[in-house]
Order: sequence, then structure tokens, then C-alpha cells
Amino acid sequence: MTKLRFAPSPTGHLHVGNARIALANWLVARKLGAELVLRLDDTDTGRSKAEFAHAIEEDLRWLGLDWDSSFRQSDRLALYEAAAEKLKKSGHLYPCLETEEELNYKREQRLRQGRAPIYDRGALKMTEEQLARAMENGKRPHWRFKLSGISIEWEDGVLGRRAVKLSAISDPVLIRADGSPLYTFTSVADDLETGVSHVVRGEDHVTNTGVQLDIWRALGGKGLHFAHLPLLTDADGGPLSKRIGSLSLRQLRRDGVEAATITGYLGALGTSHDARPAKPAELLESFDLSAVSHSSPRFDPRQMLALNRRLLHGMSFEEARPHLPPGADAAFWEAVRGNLDLMPEAKHWWEVVHGHIAPVEQPEEAGFLQAARELLPAEPFDGNSWGAWTDALKTATGRKGKALFMPLRLALTGEDHGPDLKTLLPLMGRARAAERLTA
Repeated sequence: MTKLRFAPSPTGHLHVGNARIALANWLVARKLGAELVLRLDDTDTGRSKAEFAHAIEEDLRWLGLDWDSSFRQSDRLALYEAAAEKLKKSGHLYPCLETEEELNYKREQRLRQGRAPIYDRGALKMTEEQLARAMENGKRPHWRFKLSGISIEWEDGVLGRRAVKLSAISDPVLIRADGSPLYTFTSVADDLETGVSHVVRGEDHVTNTGVQLDIWRALGGKGLHFAHLPLLTDADGGPLSKRIGSLSLRQLRRDGVEAATITGYLGALGTSHDARPAKPAELLESFDLSAVSHSSPRFDPRQMLALNRRLLHGMSFEEARPHLPPGADAAFWEAVRGNLDLMPEAKHWWEVVHGHIAPVEQPEEAGFLQAARELLPAEPFDGNSWGAWTDALKTATGRKGKALFMPLRLALTGEDHGPDLKTLLPLMGRARAAERLTA
């Protein structure tokens, strides 16, 4: 059975880079009719938090992504212990007693000698008696995996043929001295035990993939397929980070960016497709991992915001209604949607037409605004009221263009731009308009 997994660490909020990997896994799984697993990599007990785990699930559901099963690595320590014992018995996992200071010294020595600063496997020279004596004296070993030293090759689902030369890499530590397993190991043990067949993740894991395939084979695994997506960069070409709060899904959601904007934008990055607002299911037909560029695409918030504007400007009242202020009707939505970048801005325009605004001081326009107040048409206002009013003002004052319209806009809305006053004036009503012209 084809099975994929998305495996975030609950050490912070998801950012757009994580979301792109999650979306790619979901699209591949749903397109292949495969099972998708959500695995929370929470063995780092010092940094993993329950509130982050909850937030990850909430953010994924908000994006429109679901999964078929889920588990936490912290519930599977017995599995890792059993896998570690298997590797010890086969001679693939060996104990090391060097301290961090000793390892740093060895690295510095190798660098001075012009050699690669990889681990020299000095621990393999230790006899069983030496190890036993050290442990009797209170020392606890960390455990390294003995790499095969070959070149691991695979056909990557995005990057094409890839190879990692294991002889150029230090034997990785899989078990810390305190007995806790590391990601390089737990990920392989989980993929093998749960039957994962395809791994879709970021390009920063390419070297790690070579190491993990060596561990995978030592544990008896076969037939694992990998696809590595080039990492997103920011608008200037720098790396994205989950610590950039402005690009976390949680912050984007608070700011009012629509989920379909994010999934549509992320789904198009690195492809030849034009970005469009789209729910995940709407991307299935056109999505193809093999068509993703090998180059790192830039995540530009300005492009994303333009896409969000496009989504809001075409959104129906029924779609928008749950997010609008209580009492907002279709007429209000039709009046303001063309001027929104983000949905929360609708609340401001609701205040403009139905609430209170801070008056803009225009002492030089006092006479003009007084004339405007006196020439306000009688109610009821309709779509023709604005034109009739400004025509009368033009005749009475000789003003036209910006000199005519800008003082009125500032007085009525407190803004120098915004929705068409032809549609706002009937929503505002005569009494509120007269009050603001006076103020």
C-alpha cells in the first residue's frame, strides 16, 4: 500500500515552508489514493509543547488538509529501543564515550592536518572490558551508527538522480547518553514499522536521506521512495524560518489572509502554473511533483496579498457573511469588497458607514463643507444621490475633480481613498453624512 507522512516537530508554529511540504504530501497522497499519516516528532522533550501540537493540527485543518491517522513519537519509545537492540546485535550500532570537548579536539586536529573533520571511529578500538569499567565508574555511552561507506543513490521524485557519499560523513549519533533517540533514527524506525512508502520533504534533508537509507537497509527495509522540494526563500532570496512570525500560518490567519490564498499560492510556487486562489482539492488535477523546478522559489508576501485581493474581490456575500460584522448585508459587501486586501478591513468600513470615525481637520475647507451640508439631497438616498449632490456642488462652487471630491471623502470616511462614495452614501444615510460634514 502507498503511504506518506507529514512529520512536523511541535516546537513552534507552522510557517509557510512547512505548509508547502504538508500540502505537497496531501496532494500526492490524495492523487494516488494513498494513506496519509500525521506524525508529531516530539522526542525533543525540552522544546516540544502540547500547545504547539494542537496548533499544528488546527492550522492544517484550517488550510483544508486532513489525514488518515496520526501518532506522536513520544508514545513509541519501546519501538525505538527494540530497533536499537537489533542494530546493536548486528554490529551497526556501537557505543562511544568521548565527551563533547574530546570530539571538538579531534575535529580541530583533523582540520589542522587538512583532513575532513569527520569522526575517526576511535570508539571501535575500545574493548568490552574497557567499556564495562567505564560504565561501572558512572559513564554512559552515546551510540553511533556505523555507516557502510558506500555511495547511496536514488531517483528523486523532484530532483532526479541523487547520490550521497557516506564515506565523507561522520557516523551519526542515534542514541544520546541519556538514552533518548534522535530524529535520524526514530524517523527511519517509524517509516519502517508503519509501512511508509514515499517521503516528500525539503531539500535540506538530501544528505540526511543518504544516511537514513543506510539505516533503513540495516533494519531490513526495502523500496522507500524520496522526493525533495527545493526550500522556499524570502522575497530577497534569504532562508525562511519558523521563527519569522510574520510568515507563520497563525499570524497570516490573524492578519486575515484566506486559507485558499495560501494553498493556491504555495501550490503554484516552483511550477509553471500561474498562482490562483484555490482550496487543496482544486489543485489536484494540475499538481505534478515531477514538474516542480529544481530552483528555490521565492515566497513574496506582496504577491500573496495580491492573490488575496483577487479572492476577496470575487467572493460572494454568502461566502463572506460568516466573517463580516453582525448586521452586514449584501449591499454593504458589494460596496466594500473591491477595496479590501484582507477580510478584517471590512470591519473598518462597517464603522465608516454605521459607526463613528475620527474627524479629519480641514479648516481651509470649512466654507465648502458648509455648502456641501446645505446642498445634501433629501432622503431616501439611492444610486443617483451622489451624482446629483456633486453636480449641485460643482455648479454652486465652481469646483471640480480632486478639489471637489477629496474634501468630501475625507469628511465622510476619514480616508483619502476607499470604496465608491456613490455606493457608500446610501448606506451611510443623510443624518450621519450631515453630522460628519459639520464636524
